[in-house]
Amino acid sequence: MIECGSLEYAQARLQSRHGQRATEAQWQQLESIREFAALLDATRTGPLRPWVAGLTAQAAAQVIEATLRAHWHAAVAEIVAWMPGAWHGALAWCAVLPELPLLQHLARGGAPEAWMQQDPRWRELCALPHGERAAVLARGPWRALARAWSAPATLASVWQDEWRRRLPQPLHDTDDSLWQLMAALRLHGAAFAGAPPGSGTPLRRALQVRLSLLMRRATLEPAVAFIHLVLSALELERLRGELLGRKLFANAKVA
Repeated sequence: MIECGSLEYAQARLQSRHGQRATEAQWQQLESIREFAALLDATRTGPLRPWVAGLTAQAAAQVIEATLRAHWHAAVAEIVAWMPGAWHGALAWCAVLPELPLLQHLARGGAPEAWMQQDPRWRELCALPHGERAAVLARGPWRALARAWSAPATLASVWQDEWRRRLPQPLHDTDDSLWQLMAALRLHGAAFAGAPPGSGTPLRRALQVRLSLLMRRATLEPAVAFIHLVLSALELERLRGELLGRKLFANAKVA
């Protein structure tokens, strides 16, 4: 019997989830739906339904955002539970990723959104003047990001430094699938930064194809969990765009 918390168990669960991902044909069907309520109904009957659990047709944009973030946190926690304990810290740190743009907004002096003052993750930070927030950040669960408060542009690299620190072994072998994942993400980031308008979608699709191939080669390697998370993040980002596009621009023409 395969035990939960082993690479064998995680591999079986992750491969099963990978096989349940939405196909491009299913995405195209969703993208052709113009109304938010109809899109939500269609999403509930397909492989993307876990992401929209709890959403209603009346949900405001901030509720959609909060729900998707909560589902991301739950998805990360589930994978953490599947994996060996040595990898829990680095995997759990991935739950923070959706918060980075919000934290960067605050660090640059932006005003908190109204919902942030009610959210338990943000309430204490947002209740204080800008000059006092760094100290709160430094004693909370995101304390590793505090040194980026005075240099918000470094937030992503500071997050990555902490992620590397949490790994049970360093990245140093180019044959290692986790090293290859990071290399693919660096190449994607460089291409995205210099890409002309309108090329973001094909770049994301190319990354998805590359990572799906890498996942098949990463059998029984810890990297498979991180590859799956990146693919899930791409999926969630795409769904977020579809949902918010219909909610905020209800009368816009769908291409």
